[in-house]
Amino acid sequence: MELGKQIKKYRTDKQFSQEQLAERIFVSRQTISNWENDKNYPDIKSLLLLSEVFEISLDDLVKGDLEEMKKQINNEDIKEFKKLDIILTICFILVIVTPILLLKMLGFVGIAIWVALYALTMFFAIRTERFKKKHNIQTYREITAFMNGDSISGTEKIQETTKRPYQKILCVVGMGIVAFVVCIIMGFILK
Repeated sequence: MELGKQIKKYRTDKQFSQEQLAERIFVSRQTISNWENDKNYPDIKSLLLLSEVFEISLDDLVKGDLEEMKKQINNEDIKEFKKLDIILTICFILVIVTPILLLKMLGFVGIAIWVALYALTMFFAIRTERFKKKHNIQTYREITAFMNGDSISGTEKIQETTKRPYQKILCVVGMGIVAFVVCIIMGFILK
């Protein structure tokens, strides 16, 4: 985070020692040192006093930290979405490929296993859809931009929003065709 560097920068710009700054905001010299070395962070009252002493806005004082926090949150969201995507893809492939195999090998127990696998796939599909709704990403372009840490402009967002209903229909039809073809292939393999 940048807050420690910001405090040190503004302190040296004002030509304050750590002790002088500590006296002005009613903390110890060690506290200033801890802030500058990112060992801990000032509370709200101290942040307000710092911005007053440095004669800058609170936004300017913590701006670097806010940008860094946004990047960190965005990276965590991207990692979570990629993890959900991988799990959902694996589950979807297993749901398509395994039903005939499980039925032939295990009978009704195989069907029960497949139903459980199907339920797991639906669970991750719902989680993925909630994630997409939370971050307002639905179309392929929006999803790829999100996964790359990019954003699309307002005009592009409007264009993508108008594509959403058509892409969902095409996706469902495409997945149905894939499932049908895989089932036919599995049927021939197991004969």
